[in-house]
Amino acid sequence: MRLNFKSFGEGEPVIIMHGLFGMLDNWKSFAKKLSENYTVYIIDLRNHGKSPHEPGISYSLMAQDVIEFLEAEWIYEARFIGHSMGGKVLLQLVEEYGDYITSAIVVDILPIQYKGGHQTIFDALLSAPVRSSDQRSQIEDHLATYIQEKSVIQFLMKNLSRDPNGGFRWKMNLTEIHKHYAEILAPISFTEIIDVPTLFVKGTKSDYVPAAAYEELSKQFETPSLISVEDAGHWIHAEKPDQLYNIVTEFFLEN
Repeated sequence: MRLNFKSFGEGEPVIIMHGLFGMLDNWKSFAKKLSENYTVYIIDLRNHGKSPHEPGISYSLMAQDVIEFLEAEWIYEARFIGHSMGGKVLLQLVEEYGDYITSAIVVDILPIQYKGGHQTIFDALLSAPVRSSDQRSQIEDHLATYIQEKSVIQFLMKNLSRDPNGGFRWKMNLTEIHKHYAEILAPISFTEIIDVPTLFVKGTKSDYVPAAAYEELSKQFETPSLISVEDAGHWIHAEKPDQLYNIVTEFFLEN
């Protein structure tokens, strides 16, 4: 599979992977700043953004897609940042393809089983009158009847694009994502102790990285680290970009 991507800067490669319902543009501003010292690649994972719509969404499949992307770009070692679902993809890469990874930063996620909590979002997106609407505001108003947080609505609206045949369409393969949602919630299993330098970053206002789960996880890594970003929720790169930038650059310099 040929994943859609953008790249910025020169130097050692850094790969950034977005979360569920996201796309590479979510990290564009951060990537441009980081590209002052690195060649930064932001990618659309399968069935997201402008990457191909293909059957299946598992972490093994998504990791394989990333390796195919790396090899197509003649990249055989890189630093990685993965947020949320993209963080789990990164952890799958660490497990299966550790030789490709110089160091890994996992943003606000752990390789554990999650209970979910996106059904309201799925209901809103799947029922949205994308084909029959002629104004973006109609879709936005529809989402607002399901979702209270304006920031979440704005995030989801980035997936909306004009359909040449009339109305709108979602850039992501919503049907396939919904079909395989249980696999997105599934844990990542490790077969041996991980020796890739790995940093976990959590927001203090987020509940995605429970302390007890991290303590158990830390036994599976030789050199794990955990840094908390004060007053940040799940989208640390959007809420506290400067703090995250400082964390990322310091970790990469040391690892």
